This record gives sequence, structure tokens and C-alpha cells, in this order.
Amino acid sequence: MFVIKADKRDLDVKLGILRKSGKIPAVFYGAGKTTTSVTLSNIEFKKIWREAGESSAIKILTLAGEVDALIHEVQVDPVTDEPIHVDFLVIDMKKKIQVKVPLIFEGVSNAVKNGIGNLVKVLHEIEIEALPIDLPQKLSVDISKLETLENNILVSDIKLPTGVVVITSGDDVVASIIAQVEEKEEVVAEPVDLSAIEVEKKGKKDLPEGEGEKVSVESTVSTKGIAPGKEEKPKAEKK
Repeated sequence: MFVIKADKRDLDVKLGILRKSGKIPAVFYGAGKTTTSVTLSNIEFKKIWREAGESSAIKILTLAGEVDALIHEVQVDPVTDEPIHVDFLVIDMKKKIQVKVPLIFEGVSNAVKNGIGNLVKVLHEIEIEALPIDLPQKLSVDISKLETLENNILVSDIKLPTGVVVITSGDDVVASIIAQVEEKEEVVAEPVDLSAIEVEKKGKKDLPEGEGEKVSVESTVSTKGIAPGKEEKPKAEKK
């Protein structure tokens, strides 16, 4: 079990000064215990938080005695991402409790490796029940069985440690494979010169009605040298 030492918090000390000294304010409550404010070592807490998570039992050592608890809530600084306050939930080590445990995906899926499809993680945690001493920090999910688009991993496929019972429905899908979708190339149409179209329309509009659409046969006969009002008569053929 993970162990961390806690000191009684002096409420007269400002939080800024407390944190600069390498301490984190914390509180524990539950299981008939009076809500108690304490301080923790920043370095020690971050190490336990990383290793135990929020589903493993932690023993808090205080001057008044030992307290078994779970990390219930951690407030972090939005800028530095450092923990700035911790809530512990006191538990009875002899009674089973229900907690949510994170899932860790391991292995290689042949469906993904061979380009058949993409891995979809449907669930990232499941709810379990166990005695505090038996609570796992995480549960492993082997994705190597995902070889085709028809394969799924269900909650019932997850191997549980001894003494652990799953609360989440065993029929719930944990992970699956979806087919890859090929991206179609976008066809770009050539730009149309609108100014040219406009000029062409304008040119036709300026002509008299009926002109510009066809060429008269008579217009092809030369009229050079013929006086106005007279027509050139065709010459008679010589016999």
C-alpha cells in the first residue's frame, strides 16, 4: 500500500507561503471521520498520485494515527498544472467499495498495422467493486485480437485481478475497428473570364436586329464602280 505523511495544517499560514515552502494543503473526510485539514509534501504527493492514481488505497500517517483513504479530487493550477489542493476520501479497508479504474491499451492490432482500419477507443475507464486492498491502479486492454472490421473488445474480455468484480455491463464495447475512408481529390474548375463574356454580349447588342447573326449572299458581290440606283446587267454571251 502507498504511504504518505501528513502534518496538521496551521490555518494562520497563508496558502501562498505554504506552497512556496513545498507543501500542499489537503483535507480528508468520510467513514465517520471528522473533516481534517492537513499539509503534504508536494514532491511526495505527486509521486504517489502518479503511481497510485485515484483508485488505489493510500495510508495517510498523521500525529493522531493512520488513515486509509483514496485520492478523491485534486485541484491543479491552470497555468503550471501543479497540484494546489487535495481531497482524500476515508475508506474502511474491510468493506468493498466501487470505483472507476482507467483502461490502458496495449499490444498491436493487425487491422491497424495492415491498413484495414483505425482503432476506436470507446471506453477509457470502467467501474469495478473490490476491497480497498485489492483495487488495481489500472486495467490492461489487449488490442492484438482486433484483426478485422468485425472484431470488438468487450468489457467482459478484460482480465480482472483476484477479488475484483466489474460493475460496468460486460456487453459494452471497449474498442473496435472502423474502415479507413479514402479522401477524394477535389476537382478545381478552371476560372471563367467573365469580362470576355460581357464584351461579347455587348457587341451583339449594339448591332441592328438581324445583323451579326448571318451574312447576306448579296453582300459578297462587289458594287465598286456602279452608280447609285443602277444595277449592272449581265453581258450577253457571244454566239
